[in-house]
Parts: sequence; structure tokens; C-alpha cells
Amino acid sequence: MNARDILDKLVSFQTVSNVSNLDLIDWVEDYLAGHGVSATRVYNDEGNKASLYANVGPSVDGGVVLSGHTDVVPVEGQAWDTDPFTVVEKGGKLYGRGTCDMKGFDALALAAVPMALERGVKLPLQIALSYDEEVGCLGAPPMIAEMRKHLPAASAVVVGEPSMMKAVSGHKGGYGWWIHMHGFEVHSSLMHTGVNAIMYGAKLIEWANQVNDANMSATPSPMAAQFDPPFTTAHTGKIWGGTAHNITAKDCEFGIDFRLVPGDDIETYRAALFERVAEVEAMMQAVVPETRIEINQRFHVPPLQPEADGAAEQLVRRLTGDNASHVVSYGTEAGQFQEKDYSAIICGPGDIAQAHQPNEFLEVSQFKAGLEFMEKLVDHLAD
Repeated sequence: MNARDILDKLVSFQTVSNVSNLDLIDWVEDYLAGHGVSATRVYNDEGNKASLYANVGPSVDGGVVLSGHTDVVPVEGQAWDTDPFTVVEKGGKLYGRGTCDMKGFDALALAAVPMALERGVKLPLQIALSYDEEVGCLGAPPMIAEMRKHLPAASAVVVGEPSMMKAVSGHKGGYGWWIHMHGFEVHSSLMHTGVNAIMYGAKLIEWANQVNDANMSATPSPMAAQFDPPFTTAHTGKIWGGTAHNITAKDCEFGIDFRLVPGDDIETYRAALFERVAEVEAMMQAVVPETRIEINQRFHVPPLQPEADGAAEQLVRRLTGDNASHVVSYGTEAGQFQEKDYSAIICGPGDIAQAHQPNEFLEVSQFKAGLEFMEKLVDHLAD
């Protein structure tokens, strides 16, 4: 199979984050076995999803990890002109869910396997495919921990998120909490005797707005100035609560997430959030003592810190010829690899602007550029 054949197959698996990815993992495992490469799975707690990693070539230190995720975002509610789970080539573009984010890179990484075997690489090519990246980079950490235990130490990790094949050396961190306001129902005409979970929850959301206002007005650090926006942000993107308009809401649930500039301290933001939660909870309990606020961390995605003379950055710059400095505001699994002492960089085909969009596409020219990158990488490992 060539890279395009592999892409067509990967896109055909409807691996939206809320369903299992095991059909795709089965297929990848069989594909690797067909080339004589054994793979290892790392399951989630429920056993309905798995990450997969493999070592291609000799079991020696100094290889390169190609890291991608297998899940995609939903297509419901989006107006697609084609079947999102069938790759359609039109006007120099490959349309389909995940072509850009990031099954295009996954296909290229898998296409590099027979190249590496044919060239007789002296340093290994390692494949790492995760689950649940789109809902908080949940699948990578246990996979990385197992790779650290069982694979030869790699000198570099290339995370193939769409970067137009540029070397992206830094990204913001992502930290999210899910908040459940437990209020007390009364008729809204007597709202002073009840606790409206929605209205008290709004106090926390307004606090997030105040955090953004303060950060936006501050002078950015030299590191922050490289990002757009050049500051740490707080965000609520989904909220649920209440039963009827004339009843004070018993429940309200929402998330508060932070996208942290590298160098900012997440513990400072965590402490400030929990302090505000305690203040609002005290207000609620002053009215009805049994009310409360439940807060649980949803995800933890450390930032990718630019590395001074990092092995991954040097490698990607040598293979791509890109010597400019690039950072992005979205989070990836690169920070999780770096947290476990891997040298990591982001470099993959496609434009992040196409990710998660209806009629998502990957330009054919980018796919070809990605294939050329793989060929150069294999040459590097062989030489």
C-alpha cells in the first residue's frame, strides 16, 4: 500500500472520540505485522480504546518517534459536500474528516515503515498512535510511560499536527476543570430562599472573564509575545443546567479551561480558581447549607517549551530547511513527550485552520511534502 492508500483506509474508520478506535488499531496492527513489525497496545480503563506503539529496525537508542493521534472530532451539525469518511480528491485537495488533523500524518508515518525496512535503517523508526487527543490528550501519557519502559530511548519525537511542514518548537499548555454547581430548587418568585446553580455558576464564569481582561491588559513576557494571543487565557465553551425557567436551577455544569503560555505557573491559576470556588460556595451555603460545588480536573496538557539546541528541532530543521521560529496556541501531545524527557517538535502536513471544519481538507502538495520528509528521515536513520 502506498501512503494515499493508507490515508483512504484510515479515514474510513469513524474514530470520533466518543466511540472505540479498536477497528483502526486492529488494522494498523495487521498492517505492521504484514511487514514483520510487532506492535504493543495500551488500553484505556474501559478496554474499548487503545494506543499503539512499535519499533521498526534495530533495538538501539537514538531513533526517532513519529507521533500521531487516531481520533477525530464529530461531523454532526456540519454541512459537508462529500462523505466525510471517504477521501475525495478535488482541486488539488484531499477532503475528509481527519485528512488534515491528523490521519494524513499517520498515513505518512505508516508508509515510512516499509521504507525503513528496505533501507536497513541503523537507528530505529518508532511509531506512536494515541487515542482521545481531541478530548484532552488523554491517551498519550500511559502510552509514553510504556514506551519509556520497553523501547530503546529515542533522540527525537516528531508530533505531526498540521503545521504546514514547519518546525513548531513551542505551544501553550492546556488545563481543564469540570465544575458541577449543586444548588437548591424553589419557585423563582421565592428565589432568595433557594440557590440558583446557574446564577452562582455565572459568578465563576465572570471570574474567568476578569482573568482574561487582566492578562490582556498586562505587558506580555518575551515568551508570551510570540503567541497569538500573547497571554494565558481562561475559557468556558459549554454549559448545562436548570429544569424550567420559573425554578431556581438545582444543577449547573460547565468547564473552565486555561491555555497557558510556557513559563506561566499553572499552580497559580489553579489556586486562584479554587479560591474563587470556595468564595462562591460559601455564598451558596449561607443560603442553603447543603449546597456545594464539585470540581474535577478533566485534562492536563503541559506546554511545549522551546529547547535550546534541541535534538528534535535540529533534526526537523535539517530535513525541512525551515530555520524560522514558530509557536502555536493550540496544545498537542508534544508537551507530554517533553515532560517525560523526550526532545520534541511539531511538524506535520496541512493547515490547522482546516482542522475540525466542515469539508476538512489536506492539500495534495502538503501530503507530497510530508512524504518527502519521511523519505529524508529514513535516509537519516539509515546513514
